[in-house]
Amino acid sequence: MLQSKRSTEAKFLLYIREMTHLQEVLNLLFWDSRTGAPRNGLELRAEAVATIAAKKFAMSISSEMKGYIDELTQDNHFQELSPITRKVLQHAKKEYDRQSKIPMEEYKEYVIVRENASKAWEAAKKEADYSIFQPHLEKLVTCNKRFITYWGYQGNPYDALLDVHNPGITVEMLDRVFAALKNKLIPLLNRVQDAKGKPATACLFERFPIAKQREWNRYLLHELGYDFDRGRLDETVHPFAIELNRNDVRITTRYDEFDFKSGLLGTIHEFGHALYELNIADELIGTPLCNGTSAGIHESQSLFWEKMIGLNQNFWKRFYPIVKQYNPDQFHGVEIDAFYRAINAVQPSFIRVEADELTYPLHVILRYEIEKGLFTNEMEVSELPEIWNQKMEDYLGITPDDHEKGVLQDMHWSAGMFGLFPSYALGSLYAAQFRSAMMKDLIEFDHLVENGNFAPIREWLAQNIHVHGKMKEPNDLLREVTGEGLNPDHLIAYLEQKYSDIYNLGSEA
Repeated sequence: MLQSKRSTEAKFLLYIREMTHLQEVLNLLFWDSRTGAPRNGLELRAEAVATIAAKKFAMSISSEMKGYIDELTQDNHFQELSPITRKVLQHAKKEYDRQSKIPMEEYKEYVIVRENASKAWEAAKKEADYSIFQPHLEKLVTCNKRFITYWGYQGNPYDALLDVHNPGITVEMLDRVFAALKNKLIPLLNRVQDAKGKPATACLFERFPIAKQREWNRYLLHELGYDFDRGRLDETVHPFAIELNRNDVRITTRYDEFDFKSGLLGTIHEFGHALYELNIADELIGTPLCNGTSAGIHESQSLFWEKMIGLNQNFWKRFYPIVKQYNPDQFHGVEIDAFYRAINAVQPSFIRVEADELTYPLHVILRYEIEKGLFTNEMEVSELPEIWNQKMEDYLGITPDDHEKGVLQDMHWSAGMFGLFPSYALGSLYAAQFRSAMMKDLIEFDHLVENGNFAPIREWLAQNIHVHGKMKEPNDLLREVTGEGLNPDHLIAYLEQKYSDIYNLGSEA
C-alpha cells in the first residue's frame, strides 16, 4: 500500500511538472509576441497559443487529475505526503474545483464574450465612447456573477473574485484598510496641493537619448543585483516581467525620449518582480508553488524597489552624479535636492499608470469600489462613467473630460480580470509593512542604500519572502514577517513623513 501511494505521488508530481512545462512554453510565446515576433505571424501564433493553453486547461480538470486528487487526499495518504506535495495537491484541488464547476459550454461562450469585449474596448477607447463597450461589459459582469454562484462564497460575492488573485483577502478587510487610507491620504493630498514652493519638474522632461537610457538602465540593473545570466532586458509597449523557469526570468521596459523617469521606474519595478521569482527555493521547481504567493505580495516587491528604493533620497545621493554622466546637459545646474523633489512631485492625474506615489492608492480604491458595487448589485454598468467621474473629483479633485481618460483607460475589465485591481494598493500596503520590519533588522538601511550596497536588502527579502514561493499563504506570510496582519498605518506614516519633508508641510503656519 505504501509503495502504491509513493507511486501515485510520483506520477502526480510528474503530471504537474508537465503542466508547468506547458506554461513555460506559453510564457515564452507571450514574451516573444510582445518583444520581437514578426507582426504578420501573430495570427498563426495565436492558434498555437490556444492549442497549448487548451491542453493545459484540460489537464487541470481531467479525470486523471481527479483520480490523483481523490486518492492522495484520503486521510491515510495525505498525512504521509511531503509538505511540498501536500501544498501542490491543495493547489491542484482548488484549481480543479474552481474550473470544473463551470460547464464547458458556458466557458467556451465566455471566451467568445471576452474576445469580443477586448475588441470593443479598443474601439471604444479610440473613440472615447463608452456606449461601444457598455453592452460587452454587461455580458462579462453577468457571466462572472454566474461563475460566482457556481464557486460559492462566504460573506460578500466579490470575495470569490478577490480570492483568485489574493487568497485570504476579503471585502471586509479591504473596506477597513481602504477607508483608513482615504481618511488620511485625501487630506494629505490637499495639504500638498496647497503647499508653497512646489518642486520644479522641467528638468525631468528634457531630451534623454534612448540609446543612453538603455546604457543607464542596464548599468542600474547590474548595480541593483539583476543577474543577466538568468534573465534579460528588452523593450515593449507595456513593461512586464515574466518567468520562463526558475533560472530564466525576463523583464521589459518602455523608453520615452522626453520622460526618462518612465523607463527608469518601469525597469526598477519589473526588477522587483523578477527578483522574487529568481529567489524561490530550488525544491519548488517544477511545481505551481514556484511563483509568488499572491498578486498583492508580488506587487509589494516591485513597488518596494521602484518607490522605496528608486525614489529614495539616499538612492539618489549615490546615483544622481552617475545618471548625470549619461546625459549631462539635461541636469546641468540642477542640484540633487531639487532633482529629488522633482522626481517625487505630486500631481493628480487622470491616468492610473502615470500616477505619483501619493495619489496612486486612490486610483486603485476607486476601481475597487466600482467593482465591488457591480458584484453586490449596488451599481449598474450603465452608471459607471458618472460614478467614475464623481469619485475622481471626490478623491483627486479632478474630473476627466472624456471616457478615454476616465472609465475606459484600463484594459482589465475587457479581459474579465475582475478582482485584480486591489492587488496594486495591497502592494503598497505590504511594501510599507515589510519595509518597517526590514528596518528593525537592517538598522543601517539608509547607509546601505546610499552606498549602493543592496546585497543585505536582497538577502533579507529572499529569506523572509521570496524563498517560500506559494508554500505560505499571503496572510500567514505577512504575519510571520511583520508580526501583525494587514495594517495601513505603515503606509500612511511612510507617505506622511516623506511628503511632509518634500513639501515642507511641517513648517506651515
